[in-house]
Amino acid sequence: MEPKHPRAFSFEFFPPKTPEGMEKLRATWKQLAQLKPRFFSCTYGAGGSTRDRTLETVLEIQAAGHKAAPHISCIGATHADIAATLDLYKSKGIDHIVALRGDLPSGAASAGELRYASDLVAFVREKTGDHFHIEVACYPEFHPQARSPREDLQNFKRKIDAGADAAITQYFYNIDSYFRFIDDCEALGIDLPIVPGIMPIGNFSQLARFSDNCGAEIPRWLRLKMQGLGDDVASIRDLGLDVVTDLCDRLLSAGAPGLHFYTMNQAGLTSTIWQRLGL
Repeated sequence: MEPKHPRAFSFEFFPPKTPEGMEKLRATWKQLAQLKPRFFSCTYGAGGSTRDRTLETVLEIQAAGHKAAPHISCIGATHADIAATLDLYKSKGIDHIVALRGDLPSGAASAGELRYASDLVAFVREKTGDHFHIEVACYPEFHPQARSPREDLQNFKRKIDAGADAAITQYFYNIDSYFRFIDDCEALGIDLPIVPGIMPIGNFSQLARFSDNCGAEIPRWLRLKMQGLGDDVASIRDLGLDVVTDLCDRLLSAGAPGLHFYTMNQAGLTSTIWQRLGL
């Protein structure tokens, strides 16, 4: 099926904590840059705790001639904080961001002046007009804190109505959840690119822990097969590559508007999936 929107491929990193981590990430993005993605994105710690490292990573990628989008989250931040961050990004020539609510840092008492991602998107538009291309997040299997699927969809629509340009999903392994979500969005009149987030599978026990926290479901057959492989790292990697490549292939064949890879700062799995897909 032909995609309704131009296809966009992108890769996501997190800002490393150490100089060694920075070196490793440099090697990763240089390798992935050869695949010519539409953009790279870089995440942002709870309460903006990694803002400087996020900016440093994005500027380095951008200086090498690639498009890079910092994540910006509003929880725990004031209007003045966000305005200062936007000014800084504009002054550095950044025109693409990923706008999120974010997580409250542990021990923090209040959510700050902007409670929701829709407030953040509206504020970015109010302050900077059309300067930024704004990506937002969405959840085909629904946000773990949403009271109901209907409420979660309404929250997503608020972000779109506030001025988002495109959306990236949480990762998933149940392909039907993505297509049902797209149908639900279309029924609400949402008509912008909703790019599937893709999580390659390297370390399964880490993925299982992470998925339980963020509400991404690992299908029972996959969980049991992976658990059955025990500590056999090579077999876990092979099964993960087969499963995720097949997922990507089916998404693209059905007209998904691209893929957004959560790389975990490693190039190997993402590159292999990319080659297998013949991209």
